[in-house]
Amino acid sequence: MYNSLKIEEKIVELVNSCEEKCLEEFKKIDEICDYNSLKVLSAFHNNEVTDSCFNSTTGYGYNDLGREKIENIFRDVLGAEDAIVRSQFISGSHALNVCFFALLRPGDTLLSISGKPYDTLDQVIGIKDNPSSLKSFGINYEQIDLVDNDFDYEKIKEFISNTKVKVIEIQRSKGYSTRKSISLEKVEKVIKLIKEIDSNIIVMVDNCYCEFVGKMEPTSVGADIIVGSLIKNLGGGIAPNGAYIAGRHDLVELCAERLTLPGEGREVGPTLGINKSLLQGIYMAPSVVAASLKTAVLTSKVMEDLGYGVEPKYNETRVDIVQNIIFNDPDKLIEFTRGIQEGSAIDSNALVEPGDMPGYEDKIIMASGSFTQGSSIELSCDGPLREPYIAYMQGSLTYNYGKIGLMRAVSRLIEEVD
Repeated sequence: MYNSLKIEEKIVELVNSCEEKCLEEFKKIDEICDYNSLKVLSAFHNNEVTDSCFNSTTGYGYNDLGREKIENIFRDVLGAEDAIVRSQFISGSHALNVCFFALLRPGDTLLSISGKPYDTLDQVIGIKDNPSSLKSFGINYEQIDLVDNDFDYEKIKEFISNTKVKVIEIQRSKGYSTRKSISLEKVEKVIKLIKEIDSNIIVMVDNCYCEFVGKMEPTSVGADIIVGSLIKNLGGGIAPNGAYIAGRHDLVELCAERLTLPGEGREVGPTLGINKSLLQGIYMAPSVVAASLKTAVLTSKVMEDLGYGVEPKYNETRVDIVQNIIFNDPDKLIEFTRGIQEGSAIDSNALVEPGDMPGYEDKIIMASGSFTQGSSIELSCDGPLREPYIAYMQGSLTYNYGKIGLMRAVSRLIEEVD
């Protein structure tokens, strides 16, 4: 059955054996999927979605009923007051950029309490010089690093007690760092601390990779505004692009006016035929996230049994869909990533090489044989060529395809080692 992918029988046996040990974790994932599926379906029913919502607008995009329904569904699913969901956002990083510039003014301070954000935000913030950065507009940036994979509560308390902060940013997923991703329980605890000291501080959460991994989102535990990409979890592998911003109504309105223009805000923005894809994407998202989580759990167990460091371990509570595999060897990182590419549906014949990518300092090796360019809810694997040479694997539209892709990656890794 697996001959065309050159998967040896011993690897099939290993993976199947590990799969049996993961069944209890799979049951937990299915229970969360059931809960989130009901939440999504209820949002569709409450907002009375009809096939007329699939209609398209062009030009200015006035009076787009489908766009309004989509944003109401995201609002309800995310437990927010309001949401803006648009294809005009080209990525999660773009949505974060819009959010920063919408909420901050010259002289304001942005504080990250989860350490340095994604590399793609370096030039947005001004960590790396750029004449269009927040820094160039006179917006200050400070950061407080995590301590033992948790917030530094004492340092946060001291800082915001003595410094006027406008926006606090929390990045839940780990990016290309070696830290753990941040649980909702920790987010809730730190938001409570922040609000007790200064209730006017806006808490913004980068929720990329985390949606539907649990039963609640950060807006349910006090976050003022959250941001995520539609070529990750909530796009369900169907949305071809886009992102969302959800949270307090007044803040979402500011973001809408920054995305388009003051005075028009969310009233403009043609959907150009994307509504059906966005609706199908959010509808399928709970099951696709569940498939991604099962793939990650299995990967963790298989790679740990093969002697590699993994984070999280297969039976740990998960915060996002990302699975780290620590190779401590650049060649093993490269070969595993190439195996994921070979096990993909698209561009399976491509031999991926480390290369330069916009926004990143190190060369990046990336496997993404996806139907949507750059989609990380589809099976993908990437990592920077820097110690300790970690592969960041995520996604899979179905568990079956994820399992096959994993087997091909392990086969390639073993072939090269041998």
